[in-house]
Amino acid sequence: MSPDHSTPAPMTTTATTAAATDDWIAELQGALPAANLPTLLMVLLHLTGDRRWLSPRYQCSRIRGIDDNDSGGLPDDVQAEVRHAALQALSAWKRGRPPALPSPDADTLVAMLQAGVGEPIPPSYGAMIGAGLGLDADLQIDQLGRFQVPAGFQVVVIGAGVAGLCAAIRLQGAGIPCVVIEKNAEVGGTWWENRYPGAGVDTPNHIYSYSFAKQDWSRYFALQGEIQAYFESVADRFGVRRLIRFNTRVASARFDEATARWQVRTVDEGGRTHDLSADVLISAVGLLNVPKMPAIPGLEHFAGPCFHTARWPQGLDLRGQRVAVIGNGASAMQVVPAIADEVAQLTVFQRSRQWAAPFEKFKQEVPAPARFLLRELPYYQEWYRQRLAYVFNDRIHASLQIDPAWPHPERSINRTNDRHRAHFTDYIRQELGERQDLLPEVLPDYPPFGKRMLMDNGWYRTMARPHVKLVTGGIRAVEGPQIVSDDGSRHTADVLVVATGFDAINLLSSFQLHGRGGLSVRQAWDAHGAEAFMGVAIPRFPNFFMLAGPNTALGHGGSVVALLETQTAYILNILRQAMARQRGQRFCLEVRQDSHDAYNQRVQAAHDRMIWTHKGMSNWYRNAQGRVVATTPFRNDDYWHMARRADLADYRVEPVASGAPAVVVEALRP
Repeated sequence: MSPDHSTPAPMTTTATTAAATDDWIAELQGALPAANLPTLLMVLLHLTGDRRWLSPRYQCSRIRGIDDNDSGGLPDDVQAEVRHAALQALSAWKRGRPPALPSPDADTLVAMLQAGVGEPIPPSYGAMIGAGLGLDADLQIDQLGRFQVPAGFQVVVIGAGVAGLCAAIRLQGAGIPCVVIEKNAEVGGTWWENRYPGAGVDTPNHIYSYSFAKQDWSRYFALQGEIQAYFESVADRFGVRRLIRFNTRVASARFDEATARWQVRTVDEGGRTHDLSADVLISAVGLLNVPKMPAIPGLEHFAGPCFHTARWPQGLDLRGQRVAVIGNGASAMQVVPAIADEVAQLTVFQRSRQWAAPFEKFKQEVPAPARFLLRELPYYQEWYRQRLAYVFNDRIHASLQIDPAWPHPERSINRTNDRHRAHFTDYIRQELGERQDLLPEVLPDYPPFGKRMLMDNGWYRTMARPHVKLVTGGIRAVEGPQIVSDDGSRHTADVLVVATGFDAINLLSSFQLHGRGGLSVRQAWDAHGAEAFMGVAIPRFPNFFMLAGPNTALGHGGSVVALLETQTAYILNILRQAMARQRGQRFCLEVRQDSHDAYNQRVQAAHDRMIWTHKGMSNWYRNAQGRVVATTPFRNDDYWHMARRADLADYRVEPVASGAPAVVVEALRP
């Protein structure tokens, strides 16, 4: 081949690359005015290694509420200095200069987050931040070669929602064969099922996403369609669809002590049963998978369409209809404002009042320059996530501790909680405008955060509209097209929407689960209600784990996705240790009763000091005995460190006699 054909290609490629770099830098320069300065400072420290970016001159102000604090409270000249330095450092990085400080130590990471949020951060946060930045090798997705997987070893995962996808991806990365059983036709779990008007996240979607699968989000708080599309794309990106059996539900799972395997019976969409055998069973059904229907006489005989929000009929036309909504929780707070403009009349039935926080970024799109920064800059989205995680989770944890000396327990639990009450009360008054007569009907009589704090999607303004009626109290009966209140008043509706949430107390109620000796999980939990070691393991249920189990829900806020990643990593860590101990032979792994009991005593002792056990409180976190079974009492970093330790001494590990390999066995039954 002549020189004319051999030399131009590299030159053209180099020129093209240089031009693309110049274009990128030009776009960066245009985007930097939209940067979140506290986050940009973190990027600068990574790229330059210069600790002066942590000096008092660049210390950001404390965040008010849940605001992003984009300016960091920094003077204009300092902001300009930071942007200019970032432009230089990022341009050099784009042209090939490696970061000077790619892996800061734990103390530096704490100092960085502290500088970014403008308030003290617990020292224990350092390792957790590092994990969130991808600096912990043990938490990497690809763990091939680190697991001594026994021949024929098989895991069955129940559910392909947020938890099940995380488990499947991590198991695949460890080289552990698994099958995922999914009752729906698609991944996504609750996001596939809940398609009611206004459905969306009330946690910023930049943290309602996996740390290992960043996304270019169009909104700060995405609606159902974009969230569902994200989880579908993750399934495709990591190639786990091949592991999932769709349109199939688990009917029962029973531990066979003779073989030390789980016998799992499934039912496909045609009603045919299949039997699977698994060494390990992981429940990823979560808390929000069984709709809770109220026991109202005549509800099933309502004269028109009547359905739970999780079963919203697609294509339902509400224009000009009289619509009644039972409930005022998270789903109702999204549905009601979303349909208010369509309906002729809207009646909302509430048993108790709810606190809701201002929601400035509701429906707000992420501007194109900000999307560029979040998508393109090294460390930027990672640190943006770290700031959000702190603000939406552990920041308020201390204010949820009961002060026994506080003189006003009827309205709040401590001085800070009382200030929160005053702030939220003022906000409600402002939202009601001229309808201050509604204040007694919407203002809660219990401390803020005593139930899950909701985000206001326009609820109070909607309640003040002339065609909307709020009815407080119970419902006596449904008679034809009428809903009869406890006071005997009748309310006529064409459509009845049941927005009463999910059965989060009776965990694992969507299938039958039996452990050693045929013990059912209902029998195991009969005395105290649902409880588990670390929220994932139960005595007498060997080789069984659950995600989003008892006492793991984030009542004080935050991202359940991060929690699920932590729990999945814990399970994989325990399995890896057990496999190493047994040198690649099959094993029976069961949490010790003493470890389980000590952990749950610690959980309840912590809850005794928290708002959810405050006298007079009622919420869906507690069972009939008044015991908190849903939420965690721990700070995010406390639980993370407990999970990260993953002490195999908390379990009994017994070898299993060699025999037939634990392959998936199917028996098609008529």
